[in-house]
Amino acid sequence: MTKKLRYKFIWITMSIITIMLCIIMSMIYVFTKMNLENNSIHMLQNIAMNPFPKRVPGELSDDVRLPYFILQISKQGELIAAGGGYYDLSDENFLKDLVDATFSDFAPTGIIKEYNLRYYHLNTPISQILVYADISSEQNTLRNLLRNCIFIGMACFLIFLGISFLLARWVTRPVDKAWNQQRQFIADASHELKTPLTVIMTNAELMQNPAYDKVSLTKFSSSILVMSKQMRSLVEQMLELARADSIQTDTVFSSVDFSQIVSDALLPFEPIFFEKGLTLETDIAEDILINGEPSQLRQVLDILLDNAGKYSCENGRTWVTLKNRGKGHCLLMVADEGKEIPAKDLQHLFKRFYRIDQARSRTGSFGLGLSIAESIVLRHKGKIWVESKNSINTFFVEFEKTSNTKKAKNLCHRTV
Repeated sequence: MTKKLRYKFIWITMSIITIMLCIIMSMIYVFTKMNLENNSIHMLQNIAMNPFPKRVPGELSDDVRLPYFILQISKQGELIAAGGGYYDLSDENFLKDLVDATFSDFAPTGIIKEYNLRYYHLNTPISQILVYADISSEQNTLRNLLRNCIFIGMACFLIFLGISFLLARWVTRPVDKAWNQQRQFIADASHELKTPLTVIMTNAELMQNPAYDKVSLTKFSSSILVMSKQMRSLVEQMLELARADSIQTDTVFSSVDFSQIVSDALLPFEPIFFEKGLTLETDIAEDILINGEPSQLRQVLDILLDNAGKYSCENGRTWVTLKNRGKGHCLLMVADEGKEIPAKDLQHLFKRFYRIDQARSRTGSFGLGLSIAESIVLRHKGKIWVESKNSINTFFVEFEKTSNTKKAKNLCHRTV
């Protein structure tokens, strides 16, 4: 798919560039040709107005001087005078043919192609003045210009073709990445759904066997229910991730009290941590306001706290801290005592379906929670990252505060 898209981008780009190069080179050629013609005709006009001027030796002319000669014809059509130092004007037949070719065209100026001459015809009260200029140099200039335009155009075409290939790779790289991620997501989701489906089908087939007693049938039914709940949980998380990734959303952000949201999110987790023998310590700065959607921000807290509760060590502690960071930002930290995360796994934690321990899927962990949290944080124009050292794993979330954020007041300390 991306390969076709890349070739299409190159084709469209090169088509536009080719058209532009043709237009530019054509304009250069046409304007140069017009300029040469205008200069030549202007020179002929000036010579015709003063056909036999008296000049001082070494005096420079104001206009271009091409090889030219002048013929003065009487009203009866007889040659009166001829002048010009560039041509041999002794051949009367040549001059007669030239005059006939000139008078055959009623235009005041034109080109006699067989002689490579441009002429200008001026009628005066007593005679007619014919001025001829050699256009060989003009034609050579135009031929050289055309050859150079073709060469430069082809060179530019090849250069832009190479640049287009590089640009096509750069432009389609995000599409290629998204396509690969989508394919990987489908493959991972299929893999995660395959195991519970296999268990459900196996237990359903066993339930149809009349050889099993009620106790076994109850066990099979319970296994089907457990796997069904696990599948539902996975499907719900995938739908939530799809909603978080969707750019077409009707969510309207407003100024919310992030301090209150964090405090409210902690309440349902306090008994959970207590039952597991874990310690939950909080340090929440008050009156921190940010732009966001409360339910989505609450979901980020739920994911991070659930993650800390699952992977804390026995009788471990979890710290939740919210504080101001500089004048325009706030920082949320959720840290827990647990098995240190290897450095090679830190950069992959937010990838979909990524789990350090693949056996965690048996506990209902599918590796989607942190991906959902990251999507929500990025939508709120925040940053999320993780650090692990000294057997403490800390997740950091940074948001920009609203302009009317109040100064942090007293800190609220609770220990469960």
